[in-house]
Amino acid sequence: MKHINLAIAAGFAAMLSVSAASAADISGAGSTFIYPVFAKWADTYKTNTGIGLNYQSIGSGGGIKQVEAKTVTFGATDKPLGDDELNQNGLVQFPMVEGGIVPIYNIDGVKPGELVLDGKTLAGIFLGTITKWDDPAIKALNASLTLPSAAIVVVHRSDGSGTTFNFTDYLSKQSDDWKSKIGSDTAVEWPVGVGAKGSEGVANTVKQTAGGIGYDEYAYAAQNNLSYAKMVNANGKTVEPSLDTFTAAAANADWANASNFRIIITNQAGDNSWPIAASTWVLIHKQPDDAAAAAEALKFFDWAYKNGKDQAKALDYVAIPDPVVALIEKSWASIVGADGKPIYAVTQ
Repeated sequence: MKHINLAIAAGFAAMLSVSAASAADISGAGSTFIYPVFAKWADTYKTNTGIGLNYQSIGSGGGIKQVEAKTVTFGATDKPLGDDELNQNGLVQFPMVEGGIVPIYNIDGVKPGELVLDGKTLAGIFLGTITKWDDPAIKALNASLTLPSAAIVVVHRSDGSGTTFNFTDYLSKQSDDWKSKIGSDTAVEWPVGVGAKGSEGVANTVKQTAGGIGYDEYAYAAQNNLSYAKMVNANGKTVEPSLDTFTAAAANADWANASNFRIIITNQAGDNSWPIAASTWVLIHKQPDDAAAAAEALKFFDWAYKNGKDQAKALDYVAIPDPVVALIEKSWASIVGADGKPIYAVTQ
């Protein structure tokens, strides 16, 4: 896989969010989880069509706010909206990709991929009840490792984040204390730790902090050579983050029967399922003020579904299956212009 370091990724972000973008460019904002694959798709799409993607990687919370305020054509979020919020704001949502979130760490003497964690222990770390790397709970999962008696430094997102939503959703399923005291959302009252903005901020802070642990989308961790942990999944099996384990987790998603394509895929059953799997949804208005811009965005998404699968897989994202894409594109008939007619006709 072609690696992109954080400095280059930041350069891509600047390129994708310049205010002087062409009037024909597609505007969007939100999820950092999907940013690496959006950047890759945007580069190829620009080459093929001349149309650019002006995407602000500001976190799901910011993306939701911006699309609701109609300052961008579409938002991207790793936390799906409920029916009431969608209806209130005249929005539709549909999934673009699925992937995985991984715990990342910086532990002296522990190599990438050597550490094993389970949900209960991870929740204890982020609750602040497990404070040393040689805690018995961690040692029990890592009998072959020599763990230092060093303080654990928790790093979490400081901005509204769908990655946080899925991570805390998983912790809520693993720990009654977490569920009752902290809960799950794009932003929570963290009991311990230091905050950092965006995927890049968490990654950089963990890399620079001895004893640090955080969470990030796998694409960022892999591209930037971060140490990430293996996890014990819902079936009690120790698994590594990979396209195969993300695909296994996504396999149980019943999109056809999900209201507004709303499914959370953390803690899925299966021997090979990665436990902190996640999806990213696009939000777009049912009757956009700028129908031409919205149609251009749908054209880009149509292209990505049909032509971007290999690029998504190369970055270890799970492409949306063709039968689900057919359901999504059928739903686009509800996105209409002022004349009440669909703004975009899908071609085969």
